[in-house]
Amino acid sequence: MLEAALKAQLASYLERITQPVEITASLDDSQASQDMRTLLRDVADTSRLITVTETQGGPHRTPSFMIHRPGHNTGPRFAGLPMGHEFTSLVLALLQVGGYPPKVEQALLEQIRALDGDFDFEVYVSLTCHNCPDVVQALNLMAVQNPRIRATMIEGGLFQKEIEERQIMGVPTVFLNGTYFGNGRMSLEEIVAKIDTSGAEREAAKISAKEPFDVLIVGGGPAGAAAAVYAARKGIRTGIASERFGGQVLDTLGIENFISVKETEGPRFALALEEHVRHYDVDIMNLQRAKALVPGTGMIEVQLESGASLKSRTVILSTGARWRNINVPGEHEYKNKGVAYCPHCDGPLFKGKRVAVVGGGNSGVEAAIDLAGIVGHVTLVEFDTKLRADAVLQRKLNSLPNVTVHLNAQTTEITGDGQKVNGLTYKDRATGELHQVPLEGIFIQIGLVPNTDWLKGSVELSRYGEIVVDARGQTSVPGVFAAGDATTVPYKQIIIAAGDGAKAALSAFDHLIRTSVPA
Repeated sequence: MLEAALKAQLASYLERITQPVEITASLDDSQASQDMRTLLRDVADTSRLITVTETQGGPHRTPSFMIHRPGHNTGPRFAGLPMGHEFTSLVLALLQVGGYPPKVEQALLEQIRALDGDFDFEVYVSLTCHNCPDVVQALNLMAVQNPRIRATMIEGGLFQKEIEERQIMGVPTVFLNGTYFGNGRMSLEEIVAKIDTSGAEREAAKISAKEPFDVLIVGGGPAGAAAAVYAARKGIRTGIASERFGGQVLDTLGIENFISVKETEGPRFALALEEHVRHYDVDIMNLQRAKALVPGTGMIEVQLESGASLKSRTVILSTGARWRNINVPGEHEYKNKGVAYCPHCDGPLFKGKRVAVVGGGNSGVEAAIDLAGIVGHVTLVEFDTKLRADAVLQRKLNSLPNVTVHLNAQTTEITGDGQKVNGLTYKDRATGELHQVPLEGIFIQIGLVPNTDWLKGSVELSRYGEIVVDARGQTSVPGVFAAGDATTVPYKQIIIAAGDGAKAALSAFDHLIRTSVPA
């Protein structure tokens, strides 16, 4: 199962284990169980502290296994083979059960241990999903830290019947105590905050009590991270309030155009951003969504959805952008029930089925190409009279036998049976004729919309909702600067956002110097 090089690498990691680890597997005579048996034996061979025991079937999903300490009956459980992106989840679970401390703030660990209640989490994943490991690893950590928390990773491709019964159309999807809990990428902090409501109130009070900042950055993507580093290096009091540190980068699979980094994955890049920021004296306030900007003569106030309020002499807005909706009947109703936005994450759930991609730019055509290798058939619907993707992508698309392209076509409705998607309606813009396409899934790929709704009436916005900035990143409000995808700066790229963040921080520092000098 594991190649020699991977086993050697795993053995070097597992040298950090200090306590015995037991793996209890529920197996049968199937090929999937045989594969799991081989994997677990390979794992046990890498460390003298790891033992494997088998049971034939039992009350748990088969094949599955639990990682626990001898004498304990709780720990992370994996239903299906944790390979692909989930292999790291397996390694971390082994390390943490084996006594290796997680890289998590002590206050958060204590909050997890103090959770009062019984929590049984089930997270459905696909092994090609780059968002799933973060959720799996967060829940596994919670299960290691608190014996009243159970966490099970379920590989959707192997347990297809459960996927259909629970009508799961997107991953990761989490159930808590048998009830739907959430879908999509969730951090450890987000999960804990969702089940510990009193913790959110305590955090809001703590934030409101903070002293004013010299520079307050709103948004934790590449622009916000760069701004924080440049501001902190100037020795001024710097804070960063972010709804989700890393921003949209967390949802990006591959990054190959950030100069000096040949290739990386979005979540790994986001982690590097946070580690760089934490190297400096920056007050990071995560899971904080901005609600309002209140300009003032001496101090600028940023009000948060949590009820907290922050003040600063200057503010840098770097709230980024989100996937654009097509805003047709059925899109909202069937989100995560056949309507999806990440082909890499959710594509495997539609294996052999019929799907559509809405959008003919690079992202849409790339999605159609990727999906064509997994699903039965792809229908690409483009509003324009021609595709806007790069020529090399169009040539690849046109070579695929299971792809149909409709140009000059306006998506007018997404239909379903009340539980999940069953089709898409589009209008031929040349003739006005309506066409119905039977489908099981629809992937929306029509670009981004800036996260600036909360700024209406406080700073000047363009007709597209972007923050209007000058060459220095200055907005229409003195002392308020902006950077990244939320602004009017053209070409929404990670490297451009990072450069804009640095520029905005330098501009804010210059503003502080000039306004602190008496007339």
